Amino acid sequence: MNSQFRKPLMRYGRKLLRQIQKQLGRASLIGDQPFFSGAHFPWATQLEENWHVIREELDVVLQHRENLPNFQDISPDQKHLAKEDKWKTFFFFAYGLDVPANAARCPRTAALLRKVPGAKTAFFSILSARAHIPAHRGPYKGVVRYHLGLIVPQPETQCRIRVDDTVTHWEEGKSLFFDDTFEHEVWNDTDGLRVVLFMDVLRPVRFPLSIINRAIIKAIAASPFITDAKKNHEAWEERMTQLWR
Repeated sequence: MNSQFRKPLMRYGRKLLRQIQKQLGRASLIGDQPFFSGAHFPWATQLEENWHVIREELDVVLQHRENLPNFQDISPDQKHLAKEDKWKTFFFFAYGLDVPANAARCPRTAALLRKVPGAKTAFFSILSARAHIPAHRGPYKGVVRYHLGLIVPQPETQCRIRVDDTVTHWEEGKSLFFDDTFEHEVWNDTDGLRVVLFMDVLRPVRFPLSIINRAIIKAIAASPFITDAKKNHEAWEERMTQLWR
């Protein structure tokens, strides 16, 4: 597309998306606040009940931690959040990016993830000791961010997340739901590794916004952000196949 038309079109698209996001907040069936109750997401109970199963498969993955891709390796547009070798990832899927090899490496976890309705992204988020993810906002209100604590080093209160004005910390085997379009920030001020199962799930909203929301998520899956990430991950997967013996 000619740059003369592309920039105005992108500006218009951003303005339109901001208006849609406001409407999504108003149409949300779970409210519009930084944190949400797990009661809205009954599927999380099964993940919590099986967190030890997930943890066992994670422990095998962590044997290859040094060879796992950094978050910015997969999504370079996020390099302002993770400039060092401190935020590793192990993806199962993300907006149309599927990683069958990783699902095969963690088959019980993958089976549990397939039962989660509306799941759009799922990966192990591995944060090194003394790491900090600076304040930022997620790009889209049509999903809810989910974390399941898998490894939370002591003291737990020093491994924490701020969403808007509220600071909390993870607990192993416990779920955390929040709206990542509120400003949020993460600290691991401990000497240990912090790992959560990181997911984005479809936000419950009233009709007709529910239809619009699904259409926008499909558009996100076709965007360069995801297609480029897919290429980056495929390049990593070729290397990992040789190392994963």
